[in-house]
This record gives sequence, structure tokens and C-alpha cells, in this order.
Amino acid sequence: MVLIAAAVCTKAGKTIISRQFVEMTKARIEGLLAAFPKLMSSGKQHTFVETESVRYVYQPLEKVYMLLITTKASNILEDLETLRLFARVIPEYCNSMDELEIAENAFNLIFAFDEIVALGYRESVNLAQIRTFVEMDSHEEKVYQAVRMTQEREARNKMREKAKELQRQRMEAVKKTGLKSPGFGNSYGSGNFTPTLSVRDTTNFVPETVRPSYTPTQKPVNAGPGAMKLGGKSRDVDSFVDQLKEEGENVVTTPLPTTGAKPTSLQIINTEPVHLRQEERLSVRIGRDGGLQHFELHGLVTLHISDEKWGRIRVQLENRDSRGIQLQTHPNVDKELFRTRGQIGLKIPTKPFPSNTDVGVLKWRLQAQDETALPISINCWPSENGEGGCDVNIEYELEQFNLELNDVQINIPLPIGCNPIVSECDGQYTHEARRNTLVWSLPVVDATTKSGSMEFSAPSSTPADFFPLLVSFSSKTSYVDIKVTEVLLVEDESPVKYSVETVFFTDNYEVV
Repeated sequence: MVLIAAAVCTKAGKTIISRQFVEMTKARIEGLLAAFPKLMSSGKQHTFVETESVRYVYQPLEKVYMLLITTKASNILEDLETLRLFARVIPEYCNSMDELEIAENAFNLIFAFDEIVALGYRESVNLAQIRTFVEMDSHEEKVYQAVRMTQEREARNKMREKAKELQRQRMEAVKKTGLKSPGFGNSYGSGNFTPTLSVRDTTNFVPETVRPSYTPTQKPVNAGPGAMKLGGKSRDVDSFVDQLKEEGENVVTTPLPTTGAKPTSLQIINTEPVHLRQEERLSVRIGRDGGLQHFELHGLVTLHISDEKWGRIRVQLENRDSRGIQLQTHPNVDKELFRTRGQIGLKIPTKPFPSNTDVGVLKWRLQAQDETALPISINCWPSENGEGGCDVNIEYELEQFNLELNDVQINIPLPIGCNPIVSECDGQYTHEARRNTLVWSLPVVDATTKSGSMEFSAPSSTPADFFPLLVSFSSKTSYVDIKVTEVLLVEDESPVKYSVETVFFTDNYEVV
């Protein structure tokens, strides 16, 4: 079947939401939807109606119709089966079948519609799979949000405790001198809180006017996104910071970013009308004594065409990887063309790729059992020191010299209440006491910084306390040797300007 559009309409014929699946002008799709209520025959129980060019397949749902617009050549039985799946999706995201409820959940419904149909053709999915795909549940996001809330709550509690302590000291001073208390209206308190700006969260606030002369004795990296705005007048902030430093607190200040500055992770990439994104996700599990237990890499190439005049194209790929990668093209991509010429093009050359949407055209999967496949190896050697604790040596080694890994973080678990003593460290580290974790951070790992180590001692610990280690990184270099070399028009094979975005990152990378 070729599905032109799916829509939800009221019984009066008003369109609530509509999703178009093939290339068609806005005026044409609006005309087709407007014609539907005029073709309805009262008193009849038909579930479809045809015109000279299209077929309307519909199902009443209380106050609305679920409507599919297909070509007349499509199989009516397949149309009805697809219609039933669309009809089951609506109550999945809407508590009632009224216009307001459907409009409020329009985006979830449209996302679900896109999982059912791609490029006008029905996908082989069921309701449970649609629910999973639309949900896009992220364990990493949940962990991040939980850590952020915990850090903010801890900061507030310590701030209140410090405020009480400062007020108590003022009251004692008043008793000794016999002077009237000046009050506590413009003073600020905090505990062992480090106001810093996380690279991953630039929307948090920092103290507005803290003198830049206060520099940290050691600069922590990624100390957490829980930075808070203390506010108030500059002299109160300065006085408060002075007092904390006199009491032995480690105060770290971070200046506000300059106007218009953006963090690296949020930079906008300049793209051409034909843009390709090559994304790879890596999942690895390594034994603490060596041995690769699991290695799986998933890659995906998506195509985004922002100008419909460049819709009829072919993408030339070059695959020089010899590690047994399992490649799979989209069902609507010409497999023979890809096999013989390494080109991605539609089975029907006269049809264009959809515009203004991300279309997955090629995906791959790579599994390995040899440790030489690892991009980076981590060795952790904890040993008991005879004093009830452990001395820990940990080192990294870049295994693929063609890669440049950015924002490498090695998260080392610690026993509850343990305060590690770091004696040597390549890069930087942060002790996140709330999470009982020692974070070893390396901005860049490449051929020039291919190895490094950290040594620390941890009292009241055993060797098993430091596992599992969690590793994360990102890279703008592809792991597999597959790249886009050119984009050509179908008509005359003339080259088309294009842009490519490459990202390689860890999905789960642990030493157990």
C-alpha cells in the first residue's frame, strides 16, 4: 500500500491533526481533507469511500474519525489492518476522544504515526514497539536528573546550616561586646558547596559579582550541574566568600560566559540543503582481570534534505572497513545499487527522498570478541595496603590511534564515606562525595596523549569496592571506516553540495 496521509477529524469534518507521508503540496493535502466530509453518506455503514484519485479509509471513534488517505491501487484489506493499528494508538496517548485532548497530545500521536508508516509504506511494528520507540526512555538522563536534584538539595541544606552557624557566631559576638545585633538580612551562608558552571548545563547560575582574584587551589572538572544563584549585593558576596576562605573552605568561582558564547556540546553545525549524520553507539563490558565479555557497535546514517529540489539524489559511500560489519539499508533503498556501486538511492529513481525530515537510510552492527577492538582500554589495580584500606593504580591506553576521544570520564566507585587521597593524576579529578564516586576527567585522548595513570589510596576499603568502573566519551571521528564521498543528482550524476556530521559515543562502557 501507499499511504498518503493519516488524520484525526471531528464528526463535523474539522481536521484536528494530520500527518503527511509522501511528497505533496500543502494545498493538495488540505483539499483532500476538506473533501472528506462532503463524501460521507449518512445512514451507511461503509468504512471507506473512493474518488477518482484516492481512497478514504476511516473508522469512527466516539466524537472523531480516524482517517487514512491512500491510493486507489492499495490493498483494501491492508488499509483496514493499518487503520485498526492507528485507531489503537489514539487511546494509548489520549484519555478521551474529544478534540481538546487529542490536540494536547498531538506531538505524541504524530511521533507514533511516524513509527507506523515510513515513506508511505507500513512498517512491521506492533503497539508495544510503538510505545517503546515514542517513549525514548534514557537511563543516563534519569541518572543525570537524580544526581542534579540530589546535589541541589544537598547545597540548600548546607547553605541553611552555614547560615545558622554564622548567625550563632554573630550572636555570640554581640553578647561579648554588648552591641546590638546588626541582623542577618543581607548575609549568605553555604557549606562545602563549590559554585561552578558545568560544561553540560550552562543555564545554571553562579554568583553575580565575585572577584576574579579568588582562584581555586585545584580546579575540579564536571563538579556537577547543581550550581545555584546566591544573589544579593556584591559587597555581601565578597564578604561571605572572604569569611568562607578564612574558615578553610575551598571556594571555586567561575566567571559568567561572555554574551553569545555557546558550549561546545550546543554549537550549531552549519549544514547544507543535503545533510547527512553518521552516528555510532558503543556498548562494552570488560572483566576486571581482562577479557572482553561484550562488544557491540550500532551505526546509523540519516539523511536530511531541507530543499525539495535536491530530493532526487544518490549518496556515494566508501567502505574500507574489513572487520565484518553487518550492513543493512532501508527497505525503500535500492539494495542492488548499494551492493554494486556503494550508492544509496531509492528503488524508484523518479521518486524523491522526503524533505524536512530525518530519514534513516543505512545502519550497521559490529560485534567483536577480541580486546584489540576496544577504542580505549582501562586497567584498575587495587591492592590492600595493610592499614585497612587499598592503594589503587588505574591507567588508560588508547587502542585505536586514528580516534580522538573527547570529554573522557572514568567513574570509580568508592565505599560509603570514603575520602580518597590522590597522589598522582594525569588530567583532572573530582571527588563526588554524594555519589561516592571519584571521577577522573581527560579533555582529550588521542595519539599524543595515548596513555595516562592515576594513583590514590582509599581507607576502609577492599579491592572489590572499586568496581564496576563506568567510562564515557564522545568523538567526532567514526569508529568504522565508512564515509560519504559525494552526493549526485539522479538525472545527470552532477555533484550536489552536502554536509556530514559524525558522532561516536558510548552507550554503556564498563569494567566489571
